[in-house]
Amino acid sequence: MTAFVQGPVPLVNATRFRQAHESDWEELDRIVTAIERSGVRGVPEQSLLVLPVLYRSALSSLSVARETSLDKSLVAYLEQLCTRAYFQIYGVPTSAWRQLGHFFARSWPKAVQSLWKETLVAFVLTAAGAIVAYLLVRNNPSWYYVLMPDGSSQGRDPTASVQFLKSTIYGGASTDKQGALAFFATFLFTHNAQIAIFSFALGFAFCLPTVGLIVYNGLMLGAMIEVFAAKGLAYGFVGWLMIHGTTELYAIMIAGAAGFRIGLALAFPGRQSRADAAVAAGRSAAIAMGGTVVMLAVAGLLEGIGRQTVTSDGARYTIGIAMLLGWFAYFYWPRRNNGAVA
Repeated sequence: MTAFVQGPVPLVNATRFRQAHESDWEELDRIVTAIERSGVRGVPEQSLLVLPVLYRSALSSLSVARETSLDKSLVAYLEQLCTRAYFQIYGVPTSAWRQLGHFFARSWPKAVQSLWKETLVAFVLTAAGAIVAYLLVRNNPSWYYVLMPDGSSQGRDPTASVQFLKSTIYGGASTDKQGALAFFATFLFTHNAQIAIFSFALGFAFCLPTVGLIVYNGLMLGAMIEVFAAKGLAYGFVGWLMIHGTTELYAIMIAGAAGFRIGLALAFPGRQSRADAAVAAGRSAAIAMGGTVVMLAVAGLLEGIGRQTVTSDGARYTIGIAMLLGWFAYFYWPRRNNGAVA
């Protein structure tokens, strides 16, 4: 007689297996849930001592369930339970404050460090745009009205008088002019924040929109500088801008660099799929972009306080340069790699 070989037959009865071990699983689930909700301090010491034993027992049950082809729902339940228990036993629970400290101490600066090439490209694009706009407006002032949004300059255009432009830099103007100065400063901050956000968000389109935004921001900067330079006020205007601009413009360059990283990963994924390459690039890029929100907030404080209280060119340049050097030191100071993920 020919013997027919049937498919794999479970070596363990599923019902009896569950009855024999279910109480241990439930106890493990209860302890892990308590730790997740209240932390280790909210769990009795006896429960903590028995936790590793229950975890090893659950791992053994999971191994048996997989090998004997028990029902999929039981296998999925045990996998989830063992995963949760693993993180409570071997993971390093940290408080929100400690995670925030790690972000500022390591994650954010390491992420920015990894984007140094892209940040350099963003700087070159900004500088190139500023130089081109400066030369265009210098040779033909009508270019200013092409490059600057309507109404954004609040009278700071090639037709403005020296007295008016000077009053917007150093104060001492009428209430209306002070209001115009406040509006212009608010416009600059809002515009730069939008440029930073869109430079990152549109990076997925193979970097092209990001390049355009970075260059356009440089064009606006160069056009505005030339308006003041034509009246002999370039030094004063750059000083007014530097007190917060070194932080603000640097934040835009980092945001653009983060957008470049994602766009390049999509355009040149290598051996990975485009989705996998984008996810890998997005980890460090998102961390770097998250930190730019802090930089923009700092720039807002510097602009709000500095515009009101600091009117000396020397003090403005000192603050601006000191902030820039401070950011460089913070981001690029060598840090030992202790396994932390940037």
